[in-house]
Amino acid sequence: MKSALGVIIMVASIACFSASVQAWDGYDYDKGSYIEIDKGNTVRSGNDIEIYDYDSGSYKDVEVESIHRNGSKVEIEVNDSETGENRTFEMDDN
Repeated sequence: MKSALGVIIMVASIACFSASVQAWDGYDYDKGSYIEIDKGNTVRSGNDIEIYDYDSGSYKDVEVESIHRNGSKVEIEVNDSETGENRTFEMDDN
């Protein structure tokens, strides 16, 4: 009985840890490529967040300008601090 409880606790811990490290996937319509926002970034207007840009293969800092829900998608408008460009991401609704 004691070992069954240990297995249950271990499985629950792994499930919680796996859920907390998942990223938020999206598409950058301005660049025509996929991006990813790691958990731990607070996506709110005015906040700086870090994204992974699959087009450049690197991490970038962007400032969140606005957030809009559109059906099952979330549209995030950001300003790329490196280039000064505005970008629009369509994120999967998590």
